[in-house]
Amino acid sequence: MKIWIVLLRGINVGGHHIVPMKELRQLLENNGFEKVSTYIQSGNIVCSYPTNPSHKISTLIEQKFGFKPSTFSLTVKNLKSVVENNPYPGDGGKTVHFFFFHSSPSSVDYKTLDDVKAENEHYQLIDNVLYLHAPDGIGRSKMVDKIPKAFAKAEMTARNLNTINKLAEMVEE
Repeated sequence: MKIWIVLLRGINVGGHHIVPMKELRQLLENNGFEKVSTYIQSGNIVCSYPTNPSHKISTLIEQKFGFKPSTFSLTVKNLKSVVENNPYPGDGGKTVHFFFFHSSPSSVDYKTLDDVKAENEHYQLIDNVLYLHAPDGIGRSKMVDKIPKAFAKAEMTARNLNTINKLAEMVEE
């Protein structure tokens, strides 16, 4: 069994696509997953499974809850690399955000981002993760709304530094 960190996109947001974490843990454990733990309600899972669990988890959620979320699976090595590559490690956990793509984007319209970027905001794409430092908060960042357009609407999910650090802690336990 291999340890996986799975990020679900778009669950439990605004009253839509509701997936209670207790039910999700039980669903996964009943279907061959081991050592399943979740963190907050936004779809962060740490589990053991022999192969990449993305397809299996999204299919199980579709069967149980009626919708199929995008899933982003990371190995422990991937997660450690994401943390190590963070170009903004000294800043607060809610001001640094990680946007995960399934693979490194082939085309990026940086002008779209730069046109709305606040003076104190910074971003950097490293492999398949866009790191965003938004010191005034992600809710005030005009860049956030433009990220899907700049990345040709590539599938992605985002987590803040606090969540990434907590997932890294969970993997170590």
